[in-house]
Amino acid sequence: MDTRLLKLALAGIGAAMITACGGGSATNTPASAMPTSTAQSATLSVVLSDASSEDWAMIGVQVLSIALVPQGGGTDVPVYTAPATPPIVNLAELDQLGELLGNASLPAGTYTGAVLTLGANPGDVLLTASADPQPGFAATPGATIPSNEIQIQHVQGNAPNATVVANVAFDTPLTVNANQDDALDLEFDLADPAFIVQHVAAGTGATIWAVNFAGPLRRRPLHDLRRLVLRELYGDVTAVASDYHSITIDREYPTEPIASPETAVTTAQSLTILADATDGTIVYDVDTGTRTVVKDFSTLTTLVGKQLRFAARYQQDGSLVAVRIWASDQFDRVWLSPEGHVLHVDPSTDVVTIQNGSGIGVPVQVDANTQFFFRQPWNPAADATPIATGTAFLANHDLVRGFKVHVSVVDPLATPLVAQSIDIETAAYGGAISAPSATGFTYTRSFATTTDDYAVPIDFISPSTANGSDQDGNAIDGFKWWNFAYPTVVDSGASAIGDFVAATGGSVDFGGTVGTVVARGVSNAVWNDPANPNGWSARTAILLPSRLPLGQVANGLVNGQFTMTVAGGVTAATIDVGTSAGSATLVYQIDRTNGIVTVSPVDVTTSAGLATFTNALSAGTKVRVYGVPQADGTLKAYVLSYFTGTEPAS
Repeated sequence: MDTRLLKLALAGIGAAMITACGGGSATNTPASAMPTSTAQSATLSVVLSDASSEDWAMIGVQVLSIALVPQGGGTDVPVYTAPATPPIVNLAELDQLGELLGNASLPAGTYTGAVLTLGANPGDVLLTASADPQPGFAATPGATIPSNEIQIQHVQGNAPNATVVANVAFDTPLTVNANQDDALDLEFDLADPAFIVQHVAAGTGATIWAVNFAGPLRRRPLHDLRRLVLRELYGDVTAVASDYHSITIDREYPTEPIASPETAVTTAQSLTILADATDGTIVYDVDTGTRTVVKDFSTLTTLVGKQLRFAARYQQDGSLVAVRIWASDQFDRVWLSPEGHVLHVDPSTDVVTIQNGSGIGVPVQVDANTQFFFRQPWNPAADATPIATGTAFLANHDLVRGFKVHVSVVDPLATPLVAQSIDIETAAYGGAISAPSATGFTYTRSFATTTDDYAVPIDFISPSTANGSDQDGNAIDGFKWWNFAYPTVVDSGASAIGDFVAATGGSVDFGGTVGTVVARGVSNAVWNDPANPNGWSARTAILLPSRLPLGQVANGLVNGQFTMTVAGGVTAATIDVGTSAGSATLVYQIDRTNGIVTVSPVDVTTSAGLATFTNALSAGTKVRVYGVPQADGTLKAYVLSYFTGTEPAS
């Protein structure tokens, strides 16, 4: 299972910055209680991000508005409002990347939560299956899910004005100060089994996909803007500055679903983009096939009116600097380069297949001139320098299925497409964990297409490598890891590797065709760390809950444990259910009645919720469990769903 997170980062930029600490609840209160600081305001950039999914090529959503909730009451303060034609953001393309939505100004003060409003009409949520999903996935590979099979939970109003509201309460208050730099990073956990629930009825009945935007929302601090990797942006150039140091663009988005030819969704959101005055910005003219490196835009005044795609990075002061720019008279030509997750790598033919948002695999030929870049915005020189050139990079699993990339091609109209450059935006290795040691461990991954399988030994980064900050903003050096369900509880420092080795040694044996369930994880890798020059090293690891086959209760809940069997297994296993606040198992009731699927959270930290759950967990109840194997042979449940009404198929 992959972790999928929707992150909303509100990052202070320009002359006025913000400080992020979290807190509070997300409710509307009287306008008389607005923050009292009126002399100064702060400017925010609004960013969405996500992580990969093997099952989906498109999870398209319309974010209509975002507002912050003032401490002590007051009207919610808008920080983002969608244009008249709201763009559809494909979350499947945002694998730990930021989608920059625009900038906003808000009063300096203290805020305790955020409110997201999303479109909930038929067609506002788009789902397209991957071209090669995992075994057991209910949709046909590459299929677009019909809107009448998508049921959005907690809808308010009626079409064409139906919406759904998602609230997030901060752990501690967010204090927004002028002239101070920090960021707020909110994560919507798309990997939660209650986010997109597939319900295939036993016997007959259509598959229903229940989309639940009221899933867990949480905050993770982002203390260094330079480490925010932005998705490549699109825009229409409106001006070149008189000193030639910057250009101004009006933000654009590709049309979703993909059109032919692809067209832009225009907005009135203006961004200023600087040239890289130190390392130079690489500019590709797609129409003429030329490449130049510039440290200002004095020779590129003809960019006004051009369509651009560009890779950008934040500087510490919040300004945006262009690392690479692609320019054309036509939007379709700068867009027509495959973006998405690597679907297949064939070193024997030097062909890399990239999955686009329509669930189609786009083959791209790698030749001796193809340059590979790894996005490292915190290291401008490395961000602008290729890590490899030519076909040799495809060997030894240096590029594998699941990496998020954006390819630029020599000629967008050629057949086959030949890669001019491949931007590796995130390098994600994952799978079953084995052989953990003081220096590294091995990831073993199996796919529906067996030629994509890999077993990759990966080193931990050097203990002296800077690796972000902890919850309180203290700098971290060396490897860090956390449990999927508790992303704010980061294990770092001298004991992190030993703790990780101990945490990944458990297993649960169901026998039969299921066999032994072991620890699983996913890591963001970095290139050329001192621990592994000219190779990948694990900067982080997220210990993922293993997804069990659909099962049924053998013996009900007693003292926080129950036993269950699973389809394909022959032995019942013991499941631990946490009921303590802050570390409780996330429990959901999934009910299908008269063709309607309802997803309801059950709070087992309360006596009423625990009683409801205990009564529901009788022998024979169908359950689906996601958990981490423990050293004693039990499985610690992080997420558990039990089914009522029409039973799901196994």
